[in-house]
Amino acid sequence: MVLSAPYVLMGIPLLSPEMSWMLVGERLSQGHYLYLDIVDDIGPLSAYVYWMVDLAFGRSWLAYKVIAALLILFQITYINRLFIAYRSFDHTSYLPALVMLVLFHFSFDLLTLSPALMGATFIILALGQLFSQTLINEENTESVLLVGIFGGLAACFHFPLVIFLPFLLVAGITVSGFSFSQLILSLVGYFQPFIICCIYFFWIDGLEEFISEFILATRITGSYPHVSYLDLLTLIFLPILFSIIGYFVGTVTTSITVNQQKQKQLMLLFSLFALGSVFIANRRTPFQMVVILPGLTYFISQIFIYLNNKKQLKILFYTFLLSVPVVGYSWTIYKIQSHRTWNYTLDPNITAGAKRIVILGDEISAYQTASLASPYLNYRLSKRVLGDFSDHEKMIQVYLDFLKEKPELIYDQEGVFEELIKHMPALGELYQQQQAGIYELKP
Repeated sequence: MVLSAPYVLMGIPLLSPEMSWMLVGERLSQGHYLYLDIVDDIGPLSAYVYWMVDLAFGRSWLAYKVIAALLILFQITYINRLFIAYRSFDHTSYLPALVMLVLFHFSFDLLTLSPALMGATFIILALGQLFSQTLINEENTESVLLVGIFGGLAACFHFPLVIFLPFLLVAGITVSGFSFSQLILSLVGYFQPFIICCIYFFWIDGLEEFISEFILATRITGSYPHVSYLDLLTLIFLPILFSIIGYFVGTVTTSITVNQQKQKQLMLLFSLFALGSVFIANRRTPFQMVVILPGLTYFISQIFIYLNNKKQLKILFYTFLLSVPVVGYSWTIYKIQSHRTWNYTLDPNITAGAKRIVILGDEISAYQTASLASPYLNYRLSKRVLGDFSDHEKMIQVYLDFLKEKPELIYDQEGVFEELIKHMPALGELYQQQQAGIYELKP
């Protein structure tokens, strides 16, 4: 609560991704189908979590924060108990919990209910099963299967976490010593969640949309650059620096058992693959780095557990405890104050002039006081349909989508709707231009 208080006091506006997630939950609770009636690249399991949140609480920023806090506390508790149960360090310690808690505050958006946070929870559960393989020499069919299932569930929450499939294979073979049969069993478990999702979307006649929007979306559209790579480096630099120090402290100052050596190799591989997931995400944001935290926690904790020089230990401890959150606070203040048109946060002063609208563009602040009245939520995915005038079937579907829901206002930020009504005069007859880039449904 102490570490989170500064972010609360800053009054950070609602984030553009948060608004998008709320709209997904709202559309699903209205009876629409994901990918068919909601064009977005969100993971199916994340979407249905937002659906349940909307059914229970509606558009509640507080509900998102409370559920995220519970997940964060679970992750911190699980990781700390994991290190204790499998004797990752020579001494039983709750320092890893404190370290991970501090790391969760190097950016304000790590504390929101993102698909990355939900998916990372299952990656951590998979990591726990791999840890069990470092101690058990005999075949453990249950844990091998669970490694795959948890990894598959994580990817169904957040597709960039699919990068952990090669991690599970490499770590399983080289560190945990998977046999061929165990490897196959793990792969079967991994693809089970995907197969179940495919069966469901095939059943509702949306398999093609599921594949194109969720699985292939990274190749279809570029990422939303909410922050720059320099911003990401600014936030993650100190945690990585401390983890490097921790790696060398743990290597130089203590001798470790064979099991601890396996765990060290496991966490090193984990951290490298976790970094890769940031670069294949469709939204370039700090919350994509939440999956890196367990690896950073493992290595940073070694500083405070193994360092014997009390003076150095005290300096490093308080430097870490204060500097990591302070960098996050400072970066947030700078971005909010100096970037009035920052496309990561919504403008609370922008309101819609109607209850049911469509925004064809990246600036979605008007949705704060209105609901989405078409499938076209993710504009970057939608414009491949809205701008394909040579495909008559797609144009017919676009016309039917607008005719079915008849949004009261259309915010045409990039001139897409203007081109649409040129090719479909019947659609143009339904709307009149209120002002530049805004079309109103005729009474």
